[in-house]
Amino acid sequence: MVPPEEDIRTGAFGTVYAGNLHNDEWVSIKKINYRDANGVDQVMNEIKLLSSVSHPNLVRLLGCCIEEGEQILVYEYMPNGTLSQHLGRERGGVLPWTTQLTIATENANAIAYLHSAIDPPIYHRDVKSSNILLDYSFQSKVADFGLSRLGMTENSHISTAPQGTPGYVDPQYHQNFHLSDKSDAYSFGVVLLEIITAKKVVDFARPQSEINLAALAVDRIRRGGVDEIIDPFLEPHRDAWTLYSVHKVAELAFRCLAFHSDMRPTMMEVAEELEHIRRSGWATMEETICMASSVGSACSLPRNGIEKSLSSINFERAGQGS
Repeated sequence: MVPPEEDIRTGAFGTVYAGNLHNDEWVSIKKINYRDANGVDQVMNEIKLLSSVSHPNLVRLLGCCIEEGEQILVYEYMPNGTLSQHLGRERGGVLPWTTQLTIATENANAIAYLHSAIDPPIYHRDVKSSNILLDYSFQSKVADFGLSRLGMTENSHISTAPQGTPGYVDPQYHQNFHLSDKSDAYSFGVVLLEIITAKKVVDFARPQSEINLAALAVDRIRRGGVDEIIDPFLEPHRDAWTLYSVHKVAELAFRCLAFHSDMRPTMMEVAEELEHIRRSGWATMEETICMASSVGSACSLPRNGIEKSLSSINFERAGQGS
């Protein structure tokens, strides 16, 4: 384990270190810094849930140790930190918009998997950008299942005391204690806002009515002022497709942030919409290359991957609102 001053990141519940095993394999080692019974329950909950799931965009738990007052979890190593660090310009340069869109799509798929492919479903309850980890190739992984809960297949929600991170918590869940898959959808909507704005989720330096990013963004989106809050580093006006896709992601975030949970899309619908937006970029690229080809010549592109990627696109839908 590396010295504490070289820890990867420190959170409210522990510090994550980089560790090197005897075979030179790097791992992430999370040392829990609390000792109460609730803390142990969260660690055991994470071990139980991560041991029961398998998805390329969920962080893998490699081992654990709970003895002599120590609580340690060992995960696969994620060298590129968290999405939050990149959006806050704390680590590396600005991620390309296409990379950010891919990260959003991957995480929506992972959460949809927890909601739809697991029986009973799993509700994460702490979806946020600091729980989205990035590997060597910037493939993303959803992490931190300490607050996660098993859902119910016969009922639409379960009753539990609201927990989570301020700014991400579903207001309806906070009001009536009803946790459902739509609670994760709300939190993911906030993550989408972070991606398109690069703003803090809670920032007391902003005017009082704009301290909460969700409230700020919903107001701007409702008034048609999305351009006022777009991350200036994205330079959307230099690329028509980027501007179009940022607006589509903003619209999707707006739907995720509906106060009434039954008005929000499911995470499966969110994942499908993000994939559609992402693939529309391939359609735009193909159209641009065709237009640039010499007059009278047939448009011929390598079909090894593009044809398959484009085959499922509804081009009529992709053009709406562009």
